[in-house]
Amino acid sequence: MFKIIKKQKLNNFVTLLEIDAPYVAKKAQAGQFIIFRVDEYGERIPLTIADYDREKGSVTIIFQEVGKSTKLLGSLEVGDTILDFVGPLGVPTHFGNVKKVAVIGGGVGCAIAYPQAKALNNMGVEVDVIVGFRNKELVILENEFKKVSNRLFICTDDGSYKEKALVTNVLQRLIDDENKYDLVIAIGPIVMMKYVALVTKPYSIKTLVSLNPIMIDGTGMCGGCRVTVGGKIKFACVDGPDFDGHEVDFDELMTRNKFYQEQEIAESNHVCRLTGEVRNA
Repeated sequence: MFKIIKKQKLNNFVTLLEIDAPYVAKKAQAGQFIIFRVDEYGERIPLTIADYDREKGSVTIIFQEVGKSTKLLGSLEVGDTILDFVGPLGVPTHFGNVKKVAVIGGGVGCAIAYPQAKALNNMGVEVDVIVGFRNKELVILENEFKKVSNRLFICTDDGSYKEKALVTNVLQRLIDDENKYDLVIAIGPIVMMKYVALVTKPYSIKTLVSLNPIMIDGTGMCGGCRVTVGGKIKFACVDGPDFDGHEVDFDELMTRNKFYQEQEIAESNHVCRLTGEVRNA
């Protein structure tokens, strides 16, 4: 059993939990994820590690309360326990020898972008962070990003906070201003990552994206998280979750993620704010 030692509501939809998990914290690295199960009747849900404290023995996860399992997780309080908290899983992010990096996050994907920016900042890399949200009420981790970036650009779709723009607009402007990025990291909705990769491709800027397709066991055995990268089948849970954004078949990935749409509509009747489609998460 894994005890919750901190709970924080980041906005009306997104919750932060800090979990006492010393063995996971001991080996966790940026880019990796865990799979949790609230109780013996719960489903297995993957969540990227948002932060970790090796001395304290804790791991931080940030999630959007949408489906049954994430709502159940969000209903727990400090002192409550989670049955399963397995990790760290996946391949840690390999940054390479970089001097200047743009880290881009969209919506809840910012929770995954944060540990990337933090790791790069700790390496002494110059980090520009670009984050995008629908509106001011959904902005998360602003202060945290300020601490780990040289420059922070915040965009909102409706212009209710900071700049009214898409993250791709800001990235293109920075490239046009002759910022020489060794690497761009994009994490968020699939369509956002697709268009970030389209922006960087003409400039041959290495671009990493973090993929979170349908996942069940986290060991590569079920095959549910397969993605096509460079014309080859990969499994996000063991080969990723980071992949070369210029080689990912995003259209196929979006189609596969809609595979259970009818069942999700029947079970939850949830309207996705990102796509306007009815789906679960």
